[in-house]
Amino acid sequence: MSIPPPLRGMRAWAGAVLLLGALSACATAPEPATPTTAASTSSPAGPALPLRLIAFNDFHGHLEAAGQSLSWPDPAQAGRPVSVPVGGAAALGGLVQRLRAGAPDSLLISSGDLVGAAPLVSTLFRHESTVAVANRLGVDVGAVGNHEFDAGLTELQRLMHGGCRADAADEAVRSCADGQPFTGMRFPLLGANVVDAGGRPVLAPSAVFQIHGVPVGVIGAVTRSTPGIVVPSGIRGLRFTDEAEAINTAARALQAQGVHTLVAVVHEGGELGSSGQRADWNDASCPGAHGPIFDIAQRLLPQIQVVFSAHTHQGYRCERDGRVIIQATSYGRGVSVVDLVLDAKTGAPLPARTRSINLPVLNSLTPAALRTRIVQATPAPWGEALAQAGEDPALAALVAQDVAAVRPIAERPVGRLLGAFTRGGPHGESTVGHLVADAQWAATRAPAQGGAELALTNPGGLRGDLLCDGQQPPCAVGYGALFTVQPFGNDVVVLTLTGAQLRALLEQQARPDGTAKLLQPSASLRYTWTAGAPAGQHVSDLTVGGQPVQPGRDYRVAVNSFLADGGDGFTLLRQGRDRHTGPNDADALVAFVQQAAPAPDPAPRVTWRP
Repeated sequence: MSIPPPLRGMRAWAGAVLLLGALSACATAPEPATPTTAASTSSPAGPALPLRLIAFNDFHGHLEAAGQSLSWPDPAQAGRPVSVPVGGAAALGGLVQRLRAGAPDSLLISSGDLVGAAPLVSTLFRHESTVAVANRLGVDVGAVGNHEFDAGLTELQRLMHGGCRADAADEAVRSCADGQPFTGMRFPLLGANVVDAGGRPVLAPSAVFQIHGVPVGVIGAVTRSTPGIVVPSGIRGLRFTDEAEAINTAARALQAQGVHTLVAVVHEGGELGSSGQRADWNDASCPGAHGPIFDIAQRLLPQIQVVFSAHTHQGYRCERDGRVIIQATSYGRGVSVVDLVLDAKTGAPLPARTRSINLPVLNSLTPAALRTRIVQATPAPWGEALAQAGEDPALAALVAQDVAAVRPIAERPVGRLLGAFTRGGPHGESTVGHLVADAQWAATRAPAQGGAELALTNPGGLRGDLLCDGQQPPCAVGYGALFTVQPFGNDVVVLTLTGAQLRALLEQQARPDGTAKLLQPSASLRYTWTAGAPAGQHVSDLTVGGQPVQPGRDYRVAVNSFLADGGDGFTLLRQGRDRHTGPNDADALVAFVQQAAPAPDPAPRVTWRP
């Protein structure tokens, strides 16, 4: 896909991408994409230099606004949330433009997972459509997220540097679909803690932007848990080191070169209390805040005064130890804004003058009266940006072009549903999970297809719900909706485990914090999970096909290729024997729905005990 010119004229690169964060004296630095900065060329009136940082995170290729919303405290009814239509690349672009217009200098930051686990409008084009949107938005710099590694390092490097991907014909793969060369990202993607087996950096640890002679360093890192949540074969030979240590190392290298304004962009996150995103995302006290990002931030050098967070799709703005830790939900539904004031003499920010906020990306679907109340409740100067922001017509046209190309596939009728399938459910089980597991079991039950006796799927691989959208069931469902549930392009793999191995595999669902990450089971598998049992004794009453599982007997188990490779920490599956590769997981779901209209099965297949 050809990449259109950026939204605004961009200033010549005023600094350099520094590759010192993880380099030894004799290491060879990787070649980063040539970055640019959207900082204004206007001259400041005095020694105080305003700089606006704008960040969005976990975009996941959500180019369209349809179906996206935020739960918002209704300004007209205290204590009662209201669902606000938000999001879409065109509305995101319009808000970014207004925010940039309100500041003499600004940087636009992507905090990781720009692509991956995405709707068909991104995945169909190998995410080239999303990269084109990011370039037109004027993204200045980004941190790599775990989902950027979904298709492996080689594909990530292609997205960064350009080039068409030539592979087998597939209706869900259209690289360089318009016949034009794909030129890659026009901004650097940073990852200070991503190194190869020899400890050499794979990505640039940091980038430096010159703001009227004052250098500003941006350091990127990704969650160290990445090896357990992407296909292991795609990152073979890579190591994901401690985030705080890698960021601090890069920060010291920047300080040694005279860079004293330091910003960390970390694709790792946390939550607020037990209500997560429903909490006030602008309450700086962050009640009940917990999670890895807060532990990481506590260990960072004090000179790193801004931490853009991501990964957990939550909204929060926390002020701790003179530092802002901020995240704006996901899918382009919100942006984080941090306004800094830099001392032109020292090159460091003036902490007392730092201000920050999370803002919703209001769009054309946002009711006018609700928009007005939200704008009125938003303090200056950000309220003015919300009030003036519209949808960018150039971005709207670009997305419309991609949507039109996808529409014949997305709207292709597949079958009917006898009700809504959702990902929410008690103890992690869900009707969507049951549907997908049953579909994979059905696709592989025949001896010629692998002879599966049960199927298991990971909840993290389920990326959407199947709703009737106001229709009375049975309701029609198209290919696009089914694809959105499973957008990773995994195959279904059937492998052999003994009964003892199957039990041990299910025991791997226990997590160190006392919780359990339950795999979604097909209807043929039943067992009891006792949460408070000692390690290795959580599973009891285990049956397959209604019969007690025998430790020494072999069982054929269907899983997706991500799990078969040991993904999500289920390493025992690597021991599976006699592997048979079956259909693509999305194709298995399509075939299952085509065969007969499925009904949601909300009954638990795992009996949960405290």
